[in-house]
Amino acid sequence: MTAGVVLIARNNGAVDYIEQAIYLASRVSKYLNLPTTLLTDDVDLVHSRYDSNFDNVIALPESVPHSHRAYYDGTYTRKILEFKNTDRVRAYDLSPYTETLLLDTDYIIANDSLKHCFNQNHNFLIYKDGIDLAGWRSNDEFKRINQTGPEFYWATCVFFRQSETNKIFFDLLQHIVENWLHYRTIYNIGSSVFRNDYVFSIGIHIMNGYTKNDFARKMPGKMFYMLDRDICLDITDDEFLILTERPDNSKEYNPHKVKGSSVHVMNKFSLSRIINA
Repeated sequence: MTAGVVLIARNNGAVDYIEQAIYLASRVSKYLNLPTTLLTDDVDLVHSRYDSNFDNVIALPESVPHSHRAYYDGTYTRKILEFKNTDRVRAYDLSPYTETLLLDTDYIIANDSLKHCFNQNHNFLIYKDGIDLAGWRSNDEFKRINQTGPEFYWATCVFFRQSETNKIFFDLLQHIVENWLHYRTIYNIGSSVFRNDYVFSIGIHIMNGYTKNDFARKMPGKMFYMLDRDICLDITDDEFLILTERPDNSKEYNPHKVKGSSVHVMNKFSLSRIINA
């Protein structure tokens, strides 16, 4: 059996996901003591600068067309950028490991809780519930993929083993991506932004026989997140200093200090400033 972490990075001209992957790989080594494989469309760039950061660097094949979305840098600054985010469903076929922890490059590891994925008996783990650090925002969009539809799962952090069932599942996910307009329509997803969370949620719903079942089990620990309307000011070892937006729409923020917990840092620009500080 081989175990490791897989990260996916396609830069879009404004957000350097490869840079994020390098930063996260160093934290994976520190907190999880696992090798990291990078899937990217810019293998030459990685080989020329960052070879030592990764156990493997694997070229991504051509992707289905990308969408565009708003990237916020706090409450009042945003850019509309290309969103290259359809490769996650390829992870099963491309991972070199028999046991894989698949992470978003902005899921910043700060403890060793995810090591427990590798010493439990279930073959597929994923988070269904996330904890918003702001504390006051409605999280209805993260409960179900529509008001009456299937439960929402976070594709941010996923564990899977090689198995016949998981191969079927990831083949199904690729089918959903290739036929996204169809599935978006029949599942009544109002957002025009493609999200892997929706794809994984739909796939799990189908694998469960369109009802509640136990194909997907819970990841160890808790998943904390900050939206891109928030700002991450600093990350020092396992401590985060974060400003979250306020409910009164003022130009001020609420400060938070998070220690010893991993955090999904959705503000890509603030993460880049920390990496390059």
